[in-house]
Amino acid sequence: MILMNRIFNIDKTYQFLLISLAFLMPLTVFGANLVIVLICVLWLVSGEYTSKFQKIINSKLMLVSILFFCIHLIGLAWTEDLNWGLHITHKMWYFLLLFPILYTIVSEKNIKYYIYSFLFAISITEIASYLVWFELIAPFKNATIENPTPFMSHISYNPILAFAIYIVLHEIFFNKKISNLIFSLYIFFGFSMIVNMFITGGRSGHVIFFVMLVVLIFQVFDKQRIKSLIAICLVIPVVFITAYQQSELFKERVDSAFFEIISYDNQSNNSVGLRLNFAINSVQIVKENLILGVGTGDFPGEYSRINKENSPSLPNTSNPHNMYLLVISQTGVVGLISLLSIFYYQINLSFRSSNKLIRDLGISLPIMFLVLMFGDSYLLGHYTTLMFVFFSSFLYKDFEKS
Repeated sequence: MILMNRIFNIDKTYQFLLISLAFLMPLTVFGANLVIVLICVLWLVSGEYTSKFQKIINSKLMLVSILFFCIHLIGLAWTEDLNWGLHITHKMWYFLLLFPILYTIVSEKNIKYYIYSFLFAISITEIASYLVWFELIAPFKNATIENPTPFMSHISYNPILAFAIYIVLHEIFFNKKISNLIFSLYIFFGFSMIVNMFITGGRSGHVIFFVMLVVLIFQVFDKQRIKSLIAICLVIPVVFITAYQQSELFKERVDSAFFEIISYDNQSNNSVGLRLNFAINSVQIVKENLILGVGTGDFPGEYSRINKENSPSLPNTSNPHNMYLLVISQTGVVGLISLLSIFYYQINLSFRSSNKLIRDLGISLPIMFLVLMFGDSYLLGHYTTLMFVFFSSFLYKDFEKS
């Protein structure tokens, strides 16, 4: 460790890599993964293992995160499809290794730079989205003119954009130290991101956008519940109706969701209908394997069996598009409790912070994912899981000992 510090300042290197990770994670899988590898290798060879270990075991949040991974690892013992079980376990590695590593190296004084770097990256994704939408550049990667989300699919993009919008709006309402120029830029940035939200097609992101607005309104009015409810009843319908009238894509997504729900009994082979069918069949799996689940790798096989009995005309799935149902199906109530424990400690720790931004973000992040996970397995996807782990690593770090 002493030799390494003579060659370069390890903490400054960590902070440079963390700021780089904040910037790269919404833009490129390869770039973000490269930085993650550098961070992990540096952490593993840099010594001070006792200090690192103590930081991790003294954090209840880190312990429940590791437990969440370990339950999936243990669930391999009674799985029949070991290959799929290893695939799922591999997707969970963030909670065993990356989350604890980031937790031990993030710096409170650099939190603002992590956030600024993340917002700068989102501004680039937004600019690229508009360039495609206005047909100034040809669609690339995931983007189409009708759904311009170039750097990732709309399934991941819109929830991440919703969280970025929340951060910007929070700065507008609460940061009294920013200059008039920065305040004006935030106003412009916030408005342009909101418009971008409704020219892209992620329904879960649309839902989370409104959830984040509700959370922000409660935070703006603090303990004035009546004023909060009045503001919610005024703001949410106005924004929704405006978006519905002005955005053809948003209108189509809302109309199709409504139609697919009311026509489920007659036509279920569509986006919403399939999700409802996935949920119904998954609940049956849960009923039959409530305590320990079917095993980390056996959801696809069990679902295929249930689907053949209940809805043979509809396709099978390896993912019920609901994180709660997936976890409880695979690892039972034990796994679900371990998952919910992560969010419990996040919210609990947030209330200990005296920093308004950290406290409010620390509450909003778990609320966002608690809602998101009803619509898909957002802690299995690269972009959303990495954002969750990255922000969690610094939003809750310094409050467990207070």
